[in-house]
Amino acid sequence: MDSHARELKGTMIGLTAIIMWSTLATLTSYCKAVPPFQLTAMAFTIATGIGLVWMRCQGHAMANLRRLPLNAWLLGVSGLFGFHFFYFMALRHAPVVHASLISYLWPLLIVLMSALLPGERLRWYHLVGALAGLIGASLLVTGGSSFSLGSAFFVGYGFALLSAVTWSGYSVLSRLFQAVPSYSISGFCGVTAVLAFACHLLFETTVVPSGLGWLAVLGLGLGPVGGAFFTWDVGVKTGNIKVLGALSYAAPLLSTFLLLALGMAEPSWALGVACLLIVGGALLASGDMLFRLGKQLSSN
Repeated sequence: MDSHARELKGTMIGLTAIIMWSTLATLTSYCKAVPPFQLTAMAFTIATGIGLVWMRCQGHAMANLRRLPLNAWLLGVSGLFGFHFFYFMALRHAPVVHASLISYLWPLLIVLMSALLPGERLRWYHLVGALAGLIGASLLVTGGSSFSLGSAFFVGYGFALLSAVTWSGYSVLSRLFQAVPSYSISGFCGVTAVLAFACHLLFETTVVPSGLGWLAVLGLGLGPVGGAFFTWDVGVKTGNIKVLGALSYAAPLLSTFLLLALGMAEPSWALGVACLLIVGGALLASGDMLFRLGKQLSSN
């Protein structure tokens, strides 16, 4: 497999994480009574179990996790746990719309930071595509309404910005750890589950899910708060990281469409404009990869 084919495959695998993240709002709505840190601990526990079973099926012993470099552990745990910790703290200190919008700077930051990686170049269409996606995501989060950032919530805004920097930094720096196998995410998920449970005991009161809530928790562990991190790891290590950054803005768009299909949201002009901006921005940012793919297909 040549380098371009490998990059395309990695990008497609990374795209599955974005698709899984689009189910986050829907699944969370079925267990919204469960506090966020408790829900994170439960979902990451499931993800850890899935990862360990996958390791076993692939013939990898659990002892291999102990042989991972310390800096890989620090990056993985700080990325997975740090992002969720800062984001949930932002929600405790700022309105959800403001915190979500600031946190969703992470795809744009991935595109910008990727220029610092060896062999990567940031071109104007990568930046413009990511900015278009950010504007589209902003419309989805705000519903097209204007808002102002009140000074009373600056602490929350700071946490939201830290969540964006943490996840984008983790995603970009993972590129430097290509030799670290993706099954390492199993260990990172396990430590994240323990830390999330500790935060739950510190900040929250336990709520036992009921009915469909248990299935939703299982779905979160299988998908957006679990399985997605394994495929994202493959994507950022071997795929086109700038394209993945721009494509990440499709997550809130797909999430909104899913909520519409289930009758949990209403259509609006903001949704239509956001769709054009996000899809157009993703296509623009993916221009070089799509050009290479078209050229490869025509030559075959």
